[in-house]
Amino acid sequence: MRSNRPLAAAAALLLPPVLSGCALGAYLSPLTPLERAANGTYEGIGVGGTGRVPYRLTLTVQEREGRATGVLVNLESRKAYAASGTFKRSEAGGALELNLYENGDQHRANLHAVLNGPKISGVLRTVVLGRELLGYTVELNRVETAPVAAPAAPVSSTP
Repeated sequence: MRSNRPLAAAAALLLPPVLSGCALGAYLSPLTPLERAANGTYEGIGVGGTGRVPYRLTLTVQEREGRATGVLVNLESRKAYAASGTFKRSEAGGALELNLYENGDQHRANLHAVLNGPKISGVLRTVVLGRELLGYTVELNRVETAPVAAPAAPVSSTP
């Protein structure tokens, strides 16, 4: 019967370099600098035929794939719209062309906008029967969201 000791010794010698390579890969960010700067929450106002409407956009940009996704919330009516479309990089940011859907399948609007630093500006156009109609000029500014804090440990009242 053959001994497996040489095999076990070789495995023990190879295990640390293999595992350290995995650990190093875990520290590489999958996001580009532009994605880190652009991804986040934006709030602002849309001005159009029905007046001023407050909006919140949670945006995720995938620079390499040229895609953008998110959720646009009308803060007045509390309606939420799923957003998906294209992102084209430019010097200071990029161009967004997003289709907005209510209930996942009802095309309700298109957002044609420019992302420039911490600001998104453009036109939000409602869609009725496949045609763009009313337009709202939108100005959205990035808002910093506070990191989720760990709950405080309970303090005992007895010494």
